[in-house]
Amino acid sequence: MPNQIHGHEVMHMILDSGLTYSRESLAAAIIGRFGSDARFHTCSAENMTAAELIEFLSARGKFSGPPEAFTLDPDRVCQH
Repeated sequence: MPNQIHGHEVMHMILDSGLTYSRESLAAAIIGRFGSDARFHTCSAENMTAAELIEFLSARGKFSGPPEAFTLDPDRVCQH
């Protein structure tokens, strides 16, 4: 059974790092932290890969900055 991680953990990882990312570097950081077999869920989606989670967060406007150097917009992180 794959490791199930809530998307909030990934968002906090991004904020805590203070780094900017491309989609590729963020996927590598997520896999490095949580493992290649991890699957991610949010309040409205489940069983996502790292790449699918990145797309999910991007589509919901969670990132700020250009595609090659974005970070998480802290104002767009839900607090529940």
